[in-house]
Amino acid sequence: MHYFFVGIGGSGMSALADMIRSQGHTVSGSDRGHDHGDSPEKFRLFTKSGMALHRQDGSGVVAGVDRLVVSSAVEKTIPDVQAALTQNIPILKRAELLASLFNAKNGIGIAGTSGKTTTTGMTGWLLHALNLKPTIANGGVMPNFVGNPASLLGNAVVGSSDLFVAEMDESDGTIEYFTPYIAVLNNITLDHKPFNVIEPLFRDFLMRARECAVINLDDPRAAQMASVHPKTLTYGIDRADADLVATDLRHLPDGISFKVQGQPCTLQVPGRHNVSNALASLAVAQVLGIDLPDAIKALEGFKGIKRRLEVLGTAGGVTIIDDFGHNPDKIAASMETLTAHPGRILVMFQPHGFGPMKMMRQGIAESFAKFLRPHDLLVMPEIYYAGGTVTRDISSADLINDVNAAGRKARFCQTRFDAGMALLGEARPGDRIVIMGARDDTLTEFAMGLLQDLQAGNAPRVANGAQP
Repeated sequence: MHYFFVGIGGSGMSALADMIRSQGHTVSGSDRGHDHGDSPEKFRLFTKSGMALHRQDGSGVVAGVDRLVVSSAVEKTIPDVQAALTQNIPILKRAELLASLFNAKNGIGIAGTSGKTTTTGMTGWLLHALNLKPTIANGGVMPNFVGNPASLLGNAVVGSSDLFVAEMDESDGTIEYFTPYIAVLNNITLDHKPFNVIEPLFRDFLMRARECAVINLDDPRAAQMASVHPKTLTYGIDRADADLVATDLRHLPDGISFKVQGQPCTLQVPGRHNVSNALASLAVAQVLGIDLPDAIKALEGFKGIKRRLEVLGTAGGVTIIDDFGHNPDKIAASMETLTAHPGRILVMFQPHGFGPMKMMRQGIAESFAKFLRPHDLLVMPEIYYAGGTVTRDISSADLINDVNAAGRKARFCQTRFDAGMALLGEARPGDRIVIMGARDDTLTEFAMGLLQDLQAGNAPRVANGAQP
């Protein structure tokens, strides 16, 4: 069968396209980023693996295409969709296709507003390291699998067993398509949708679990759902009444250590939030009957997720870090981890979407204000506009004013280029520059550009921004 993926370069779409290709189907697709010349190395991997790429103008949707696969965000006005409608080619949502594969196996669904990508990676790696041969579909790149023959981009792995680990998406409601064997709920915090919309989605997801629900008792809203499934395993750091409890947390230069049920575990990824993610993975292992010492040993080999406090490099004594923090909870987790270590941090946060920023304005400002120290700096370019007829009734300047009002140093910059110049002008040896924002390949490219400027010695590195 021939599947054509619209937006094939997206994190979720590329993972699914790779899985479908690995099953022997013909895969082709289009992507706006490819048309613009973005991320050429990534798209070269697609063509090298035999997936044909076309311009997103309808020209690739021709006779012989059996299914057109779209994300929930794709509009009917896109030429590829119009071409499929004209030719009566069936159109599938990405989540519908993924759910058909997931539901046919013993699916382990990782849900929650924050931490699900890392927890999916941890759980998938744990099972893989123990030779249980899981299939994994993730929304982020897993360095453990980059270069693995079973994975094209490192965000999907095709295994031969009946275990299938996948990240669930509540933001578009497609979580309702999935019937998991084990349902994991990390947390319920403010992100794309208000609580009265997402809480029923998570509750129903837990209730559909065929075997067990795994729930984080540290999160108040998740903890309220601890009784919705007859078989539930809980975990926590602050809740001594949880089934799995982490104690003795200790921040390390390159990770964090803790004890679970009295047994030591050392992670290669930093932060208290990753201890919580690890507990969720260890709880899944317990449901599957894996001995805790074996699960811990496997988990200790996990190398993290791209763009989760990922260190890109250091030049001139300044370290560049790439991070996915984009909602209040994720920002707070990243900032708490960053400020647990010495050294000034200079953060550029790229707000994404006028609607989400209006809804999360207070929470985002509070997260930065809580963790920024007097010598730290936050800069923001204007809110990223993805197109459409949205009401642009909020600006990054509003968030900056909120942070300034809380007594922290924050600066509005009209463009991303201006923000980069501000960071480079401020940076001096010992600082960490953190590029933070939603899923966007161009943010990583921007961060790498800053690193290259530092390596070339093109950037001033004195506090007042003057040339040295």
